[in-house]
Amino acid sequence: MSVLEMKVPSPGESISEVEIAQWLVSDGDYVEKDQAIAEVDSDKATLELPAEESGIITLKAGEGDVVKVGQVVCLIDTSAERPAGSAPKVAEVKEEVKAAPVAAAAPAAAAPSPDPVKKDTYAAGTPSVAAAKIMAENNISANKLNGTGKDGRITKQDVVAAMAGGFSTADAQGWGGTREQSREKMSMLRRKVAERLVSVKNETAMLTTFNEVDMKPIMDLRAKYKDAFAKHHEVNLGFMSFFTKAVTEALNIFPAVNGQIDGNEMIFHNYADIGIAVSSPKGLMVPVVRNAEQMSLAEIEREIKRLAIKARDGKITPDDMANGTFTITNGGVFGSMLSTPIINPPQSAILGMHNIVERPVAINGQVEIRPIMYVALSYDHRIIDGKESVGFLVKVKEMLENPERMLFGSKDPHAVLLGL
Repeated sequence: MSVLEMKVPSPGESISEVEIAQWLVSDGDYVEKDQAIAEVDSDKATLELPAEESGIITLKAGEGDVVKVGQVVCLIDTSAERPAGSAPKVAEVKEEVKAAPVAAAAPAAAAPSPDPVKKDTYAAGTPSVAAAKIMAENNISANKLNGTGKDGRITKQDVVAAMAGGFSTADAQGWGGTREQSREKMSMLRRKVAERLVSVKNETAMLTTFNEVDMKPIMDLRAKYKDAFAKHHEVNLGFMSFFTKAVTEALNIFPAVNGQIDGNEMIFHNYADIGIAVSSPKGLMVPVVRNAEQMSLAEIEREIKRLAIKARDGKITPDDMANGTFTITNGGVFGSMLSTPIINPPQSAILGMHNIVERPVAINGQVEIRPIMYVALSYDHRIIDGKESVGFLVKVKEMLENPERMLFGSKDPHAVLLGL
């Protein structure tokens, strides 16, 4: 018998412990080499743990356990033969989950595991971490499901099977309030986010300034060039690339907005690493577009798409989200009209985009209906003065309302801006 001890690898520099978010296999399963067997949460990201070899797995840590980097979390009997006619269950479940409808609401945080009375012992009807996540995303109550897991626990397969079979009309009349309460442990990632948000409110002199942007010039530009842009660059033309480009130009004029405080010193960056907040199954992630000031619109769109896919698939790494100098967040995709975004420390400012609504505005003395977006800049008043914050936002507004200003001296500014 040959047994491999699988230890927790280091997810990144300065991370000393992680939390077992969920096991994707069960004790005694046969696993294939490189098969994802678990998801682990650090205080920065959620990562998949792949099997180092094929064999029968024995779990040595429970869901919700906090384990040190280098600690043994499972054993794999590499001398065991794969049972005839069997296949890894996790692959089948993942495919079914991908096909299941997911509510397009606000970004869902990672569903934390229930707080067990003792390791591997759960009350009947309690969902696993994976099951709870799917139930929350699709508004499914536990009393609508029959748990087939250990001690009556609701598994991911139970939820997927129930969704595939459909629910009765009676089930759809309400969300089935039972007057019961439940208590769930916050994931390590969610706890870290909570700490950071509180620290920002307590340790910065945060203010927010607002403006509005007439989106008609960019919308007209997109309508005219979007097909040619997609064909030429093999990526869609979105609003985020325009905002990123406008922000990088404004940061060059107002460097304090791109800076940060380190003790009694101010750090200024001669580059723009722009964090783009994206929705993921684990919550809001902020991967960073490096040297965005040097990129074309097409390059920005491709990089945002690459990072968004990594976040969606749970493959985003701490390095992908580290050391941004400024952040853009778009609450408008979820219908937000106006908000005061919270600074992403140690940065000093964040730009909030919102939904686009047709509003009556005065244009050359005449009232016209225009697609208007409200924008908000939250900033740390310790390093950024009011004049700089307002000037920065006005510059962003000017460039968005006049996209040709992103290029100077071009005979065909729109075509050159789009890289056509």
